Amino acid sequence: MHTVVAEVWRGDFLESVHHGTVLATGPEGSESLRIGEVDTPVYPRSSNKPLQALGMLRAGLELDGPLLALGCASHSGEDTHLEGVRTILASVGLGTDALRCTAALPIGEGALRAYLATGGRPSPLTMNCSGKHAAMLATCVTRGWDTATYLDPRHPLQVLLRETLEESAGEKVAATGVDGCGAPLFALSLRGLARAFGRLASAPEGSLEHRVAHAMNTHPHYVGGTGRDVTRLMQALPGAVAKDGAEGVYALGLPDGSAVALKIADGSQRSRPVVMVAALRHLGIDVDGDETLSALATAPVLGHGQVVGAIRPTF
Repeated sequence: MHTVVAEVWRGDFLESVHHGTVLATGPEGSESLRIGEVDTPVYPRSSNKPLQALGMLRAGLELDGPLLALGCASHSGEDTHLEGVRTILASVGLGTDALRCTAALPIGEGALRAYLATGGRPSPLTMNCSGKHAAMLATCVTRGWDTATYLDPRHPLQVLLRETLEESAGEKVAATGVDGCGAPLFALSLRGLARAFGRLASAPEGSLEHRVAHAMNTHPHYVGGTGRDVTRLMQALPGAVAKDGAEGVYALGLPDGSAVALKIADGSQRSRPVVMVAALRHLGIDVDGDETLSALATAPVLGHGQVVGAIRPTF
């Protein structure tokens, strides 16, 4: 049974609704907001990436700053992102031909236009997960693991990443699938995902968890890109760790250990930021006092190029 979490208004007419599941937890894990069955497993999709990056650091990956943030990214495919992927690969003597992610076009609107204008075609480099794949390859070279089979769930890298997710979430992976980029995909409950992000964001300085969180929050452009809501959220919330995922998933951790994890049931992305900001209100965040957060609190509905309505949360 799903609950309506967002409404789409065109003028004064309710045109559509989005159902979803939402969990917001306080510093000690207490529930500030619970909508739906938050203990039911979901595929977090790219929201798993910061936890995967943590596993790679544990395996000996030597990345920091913007390149570590890129290893956690669903990047827009801008020039800085593509150059970063090349840099990660070159640091271990590899080229872009080593990438095994699915060929795709950039997902950033500006980056896509620029890429197509030069005759660009879908490639593994411009796929939004290429930063994660480059980091995976760099980890394999560092450990002496095979690079041709790094996407196999039985590969030592993927076994370690699964164990890291389970430890961080405090629960066992419920299912294993294949993500859009070809990498193994591990299912967790929203409660486990929120727990993992709260731990990541509140980890003490000097820990590998803090290293991931600091890289993402300090270099949010590398996690998303120009105009992306995940980038804007981390810019607005010092110390926050946020990661969007396909099929309407979003996770965020705050430095005090508070966290939000959500999934839009129909997989739509358009209501995801709106629901996230509404959940942040339940954690006591002053949404209205911040220009970025207040702008993300609703999403415009357009008619003939003009704003004629809005997507609004229901809670």
